[in-house]
Amino acid sequence: MNHVQPGSFLTLHYRLTGPDGTDVVNTFDDKPATLSLGTGQLAPAIERHLIGLPEGAHEAFDLEAGTAFGERNPALLQRVKRTLLQEFGDEGAAYGLGDVVRFPTPDGQGSYAGVVRELGADWLLFDFNHPLAGRSVRFEVQLLGVL
Repeated sequence: MNHVQPGSFLTLHYRLTGPDGTDVVNTFDDKPATLSLGTGQLAPAIERHLIGLPEGAHEAFDLEAGTAFGERNPALLQRVKRTLLQEFGDEGAAYGLGDVVRFPTPDGQGSYAGVVRELGADWLLFDFNHPLAGRSVRFEVQLLGVL
């Protein structure tokens, strides 16, 4: 029987729920996920709970606030001028509270997302923290295969 080790390739069902018990991700009702440990597909704190589990295990772990996705960082709340959004975004786009907007990384090779938290006359306040930063989560996993 195979056990999860750093770098293992996994086939699994998993459910991630927020502090209110609402599903954030749930593969149990669909196709299982496949991933490789250590590649950033799961938070390192979640991966640590998987290490050593045998193939076929069905476990659930509660992670305290800030453990899985870090603490909220006030420096990740940033005002962005509307003129800059128009220059680099969709011209004439309208933004509302709660909208998720993708921004290119400085090297142009990737992107990151921010959530609109406030609307000013000539600016928008974006929150670039992970949505579950500073919150407790529950991770349930059923390991179908371990390579």
